[in-house]
Amino acid sequence: MASTPTDKIRDLNRSAQEHYDIDRSKKTRVLVQHGHCSQSVGAADIEAKLAVSLPPNAYLAKAGCDGACFAGTQVVVTPANGIATRHKRVTQKTTEILLKNLSVGPDRDDAHRAYMSTQQRIAMAGCGEMDSMSIDEYFRAGGYLGAARALEMTPQQVIEQVKSAGLLGRGGAYFPAALKWESAQQIDSPMRHLIVNSEEGEPGIFKDRHLMEGLPHRIIEGAIIAAYASCANTAHIYINAEANLSTERIAKAIKDATKFGMLGKNIMGSGFDLDLEILRGAGGYVCGEETTLLNTMEGTRREPRLKPPFPTQAGLYGRPTVINNPETLSSLYFIMTQGSDAFSSIGQDNATGTKIISLSGSVCRPGVAEVAMGTTIREIIMGIGNGILEGHELTAISIGGPSSGIFPPNMLDTPIKPGLLHDSGVMLGAGGIIAMDERMNPLQIVRKLAAYNAVESCGKCTPCREGTPRIVNALDRLMSENGSQTDIKELQYLAEVVSLASLCGLGQAAGGPVNSALHFFDDQMSKMATVN
Repeated sequence: MASTPTDKIRDLNRSAQEHYDIDRSKKTRVLVQHGHCSQSVGAADIEAKLAVSLPPNAYLAKAGCDGACFAGTQVVVTPANGIATRHKRVTQKTTEILLKNLSVGPDRDDAHRAYMSTQQRIAMAGCGEMDSMSIDEYFRAGGYLGAARALEMTPQQVIEQVKSAGLLGRGGAYFPAALKWESAQQIDSPMRHLIVNSEEGEPGIFKDRHLMEGLPHRIIEGAIIAAYASCANTAHIYINAEANLSTERIAKAIKDATKFGMLGKNIMGSGFDLDLEILRGAGGYVCGEETTLLNTMEGTRREPRLKPPFPTQAGLYGRPTVINNPETLSSLYFIMTQGSDAFSSIGQDNATGTKIISLSGSVCRPGVAEVAMGTTIREIIMGIGNGILEGHELTAISIGGPSSGIFPPNMLDTPIKPGLLHDSGVMLGAGGIIAMDERMNPLQIVRKLAAYNAVESCGKCTPCREGTPRIVNALDRLMSENGSQTDIKELQYLAEVVSLASLCGLGQAAGGPVNSALHFFDDQMSKMATVN
């Protein structure tokens, strides 16, 4: 009989392994990587076909995408001898060929190995390899051991270990995770809340969906650790209204975790109780802003609140509330099982650990990659992404989404780090990198980012509501060659006012794209302005 949380997890690990040895160890494993990226090229149909067509000596495993989105849909076939074959860009037609020969030799996918070789995976470890619909596979991989070890410590000891690791939030603001927990814990309140912010509504960012689809139990395990450390009584995961596959995977994981005693009353015999429920997002980029998220959860308008008080002081229904990103929570398993020194030894002194990057645009290998903090943009685009599409040339790089800005190619050697990457306003944010080639003028990029901010403004504060559309109008005049130097001065003024006077992060960062363009692409902007 298990006497400690760790004992219970080890029992579940042994049970999962025994179940596998009896039922599946001598069968061929056919794993389909079905994520939101591969879903767009038929992964759901391929999965459904394999589910009814596999021979008796094979079984189907359903995983998320491993991040190599350029190769989707991927199917990995592993016979009993353990020698796997990776099939990329599988279609309905090639599924028939695959079914005729489920053992075709070792994996020789050099492109996939090159994509993975320079990454350092902590939050994404096992993504695309584990069956995301199977808690048994998560147990077999040592899952929930991090939560078990946390539950054998005091909440303050967990906080100190995560502080020592130097873990910063990975949602874009990079606030120390353990300080949030400590702040909420210190407020005198009969109830505290934990919210997993999975809204992820900005263009060019898709890493949280990969985590939810590929490693739902790792997010749940992280939520248990964070809730315990902050003394939270309830937990919610707030998922983007359009992320249906993510919701499906998380819902299944919550059900299974509850069944096995990872959620609910007296988790792992520790005396700690926690229920986790899903809430769907209200729609809109601004819902990712934590106080706007709280308003939508309470049924009020999707607009930000004044701060202070901060959510850790008075959040959901006025109670102390910790809001963490899925990537932040997904790093906790590593810290609790490998130790804070193992985490802090990765990255840089003031930016430890790894960062998940959403890489897209004019690159040969778009996808999701996890790299050590301090990795350069060049290493990400030219190394992991294998450079720019043949016949084209890199002309600009959009970083961090609409709340950041753009770089020219001569900034490729900039290392990624929390906060500003350049004084012009370019910041890492949630970690989106979009490579642009000569087919798009840098000002077109800025215009798209500015237009997105204008459309997504909630309208509560005047600077953002009125200023962001005026930024778009001034850019339109310049790009139509009807503008002047006066428009450039207006852009400088608007970018400053909107950023300084807006209520929430959306408006406060809305000047970033303009400021970066004025700094790095001023010659092109000046050429477009007629002399008046």
